[in-house]
Amino acid sequence: MSVGSTFRGPLYKPQSGWVGDVIPFYKDGKFWLFYLHDARTGDEFTVGTSWYLVTTSDFVHYEEHGAVLQHGTPEEQDWHCYTGSIIEAGGLYHLFYTGFNPHPKFRQNGTPLQAVMHAVSRDLVHWDKLPEDTFYAPPDRYERGDWRDPFVFFNPEAQEYWMLLAARTLDGSYRRRGCIALCTSRDLRRWEVKSAFWAPRLYVTHECPDLFKLGDWWYLVYSSFSERFATHYRMSKDLQGPWTAPANDTFDGRAFYAAKTCSDGVRRYVFGWIPTKTGDSDYGEWQWGGTMAVHEIVQRPDGSLGVRMPESLRAYFSHSTRPAFSPECGTWSRVPPTGQSYSRSDAPSHAGLIESDALLADVPDSFALALAEPLVDPCLISGDVIFKEGTRGCGLVLRVGSDPDEAYYIRLEPQSQRMVFDQWPRKAPRGEHQWQIGGDKPFAVELERPVRLEPGKPYRMEVIVDGTACVAYVAGQVAMSTRLYSRRGGDGACS
Repeated sequence: MSVGSTFRGPLYKPQSGWVGDVIPFYKDGKFWLFYLHDARTGDEFTVGTSWYLVTTSDFVHYEEHGAVLQHGTPEEQDWHCYTGSIIEAGGLYHLFYTGFNPHPKFRQNGTPLQAVMHAVSRDLVHWDKLPEDTFYAPPDRYERGDWRDPFVFFNPEAQEYWMLLAARTLDGSYRRRGCIALCTSRDLRRWEVKSAFWAPRLYVTHECPDLFKLGDWWYLVYSSFSERFATHYRMSKDLQGPWTAPANDTFDGRAFYAAKTCSDGVRRYVFGWIPTKTGDSDYGEWQWGGTMAVHEIVQRPDGSLGVRMPESLRAYFSHSTRPAFSPECGTWSRVPPTGQSYSRSDAPSHAGLIESDALLADVPDSFALALAEPLVDPCLISGDVIFKEGTRGCGLVLRVGSDPDEAYYIRLEPQSQRMVFDQWPRKAPRGEHQWQIGGDKPFAVELERPVRLEPGKPYRMEVIVDGTACVAYVAGQVAMSTRLYSRRGGDGACS
């Protein structure tokens, strides 16, 4: 990228490469979004990782500043500059980050794989590294290979700085040694390692820890990859715990990872990345890094958290249209009823479209589909979905192919109280009979989100489609991100 260049759009991607973990910071009316730049031009032994920076005030217009924390050499600890945090103190900005180096040139003397490192700046753009402040996991308490993602904040009660780290204890089941370690400091230079801040014996590690307070509640955020890739949170009325898990303890699904939060003083947002897939294919494996996505955090009366689309993203889509729909199957009518309803098979030739703010599908124990004209890209699809008692599924169908079954589905399932992402075919097509392939999965693995669904109530669905990236919101409380690689020539909507 060229320094000073700009990007405009609802979901950020750099001109070259991809977005890794985002480290957000707010100052002077702007979000300073540092991120790990995923160049994808080599492997971890040939290409180092640097922190890049974009700034924005609305999550639509981004100014790109390029690399601001440059990675070191293969002989230095920070061959890869990995995740950390930024804090302002004493007239300086302090950046703490993970120095990661798997290179044989560096590790031949037994130096640990990861370390906490420190840099300072006066303007958030130009950083001076302080290698003398580097410190490692104490081998008598923690595994030395996992000591990363420092999150630093000032604890006013203790009158000292606290650092939370992704670490692993020395004992217990190998899969459950992950913990969040605690270090304390008076000057941000010398750190004392304390007992673990939280060690629940749940995961391999608790990556990218983050902590914030909202009202009476503290929230501890972390990401895991043991049982599934997701960003979780725990909540407590006391910084010392106990930390409890809400019924839904995640902000998004599989395709939103390593998320960290930041506030502008009024609202708090959570920043993560939508991973790409190998081969730019719906059937490829999820990869590390992708497109930046941001959700606004919503606090419910019981203290649990939901997420919704930031208002500035909604405002970006300033030109609105009400598309006409062509019934594909099932019986559709206007709402309120006008006395005219028809299916595709019996519709008069001059009535191929239904133009209405609302449509009704009356299809007990069957399927109905109505298609809209192709939509522009990027686009925001929004509308209310209302269903009757006994409805098994309803929602949107995106990018319908020449065969109406070849599409992506964002489906509400009232009986299961969830939103799911589905696609057809569900496996890479082979041979002539695609309909025979992939029927063994009810929806995409890990792409489901719990949501309370009641008959007769309207549920606002908002779906952002931006190239291959897609984010769906329901009821201003639930988000689900994914990728759409196939059939980029058209969109359809099902209601």
